[in-house]
Amino acid sequence: MSDFINSGWSWYVISIVVGGLAFCLFVLMVASKRKVMADDNTTGHIWDEDLKELNNPLPRWWLWLFVITVIFAAIYLSLYPGLGASKGAFGWTSVGQYQAEQEKARAAMAPVYAKFVAMPAEELAKDTAAMGIGERLFVNNCAGCHGSDARGGKGFPNLTDNDWLYGSGHDKIKETIANGRQGMMPPMAAAIGGGENVRNVAHYVLSLSGSPHNAVYAQLGKEKFAVCAGCHGADGKGMQAVGAPNLTDKVWLHGWGEQAIMNIVNNGKTNVMPQHASRLNPEQIHVLGAYVWSLSRKDGAPTAQ
Repeated sequence: MSDFINSGWSWYVISIVVGGLAFCLFVLMVASKRKVMADDNTTGHIWDEDLKELNNPLPRWWLWLFVITVIFAAIYLSLYPGLGASKGAFGWTSVGQYQAEQEKARAAMAPVYAKFVAMPAEELAKDTAAMGIGERLFVNNCAGCHGSDARGGKGFPNLTDNDWLYGSGHDKIKETIANGRQGMMPPMAAAIGGGENVRNVAHYVLSLSGSPHNAVYAQLGKEKFAVCAGCHGADGKGMQAVGAPNLTDKVWLHGWGEQAIMNIVNNGKTNVMPQHASRLNPEQIHVLGAYVWSLSRKDGAPTAQ
């Protein structure tokens, strides 16, 4: 990869850009010279017996417009990036402009968020303006995965129920938004003995939530589940400290049934939620966190921490 970022490539780009402008001027000079090709000012080409191609010079306004275009390009390249690795006299970058615009927007919105910063989630959830802002933040930053209705989908958690992998407190939600999450279950087939043991464990897991299962297989898989208890707990109710799912409810993030569970046991699963601290400031995360917090409490769900 280093071959593509050394100074040689910078000079390569510079030579193409400068050479291109020089060639444009050269073509302009050649084209601007009038060369009489026949006594009647034609090129000697005739079509349809009387249609002659004239040899008139280029209009001066067009020539000067072309020259001005080349001069503008030269000035632009001296001020802005374009000549290889040169940053230009202004030192402009798209990243710098983006950051400046973000700072400007944050400064403009600071008075709006100021009154929300000290408010707890319970109060924010009752504030129409705060929830309106939170909803827009959610749509712009979260709906792509969790859906506009926040009900998620396969592999993406439903934020409107009371099933929380890492906890449902406002502070925990803000932590998740800011820092992201990476949930990983390693392949466990070898650890539980593989083969029919994987099937048996799958049926035991199904039995924990009262889902349809084979009771004989489930009983055989109960002993092997001890390997899984390190994360999911001996009772299968999960551990929020490590983001291990509760296997006793009927919430299935990656699919339900014998085959779906066996696939995860055999192959493992990794889920990543990206961090948003670089996209949203703390005030925005505070309001967005309260909005997400409120989604699972609209139906009177308990406020588990």
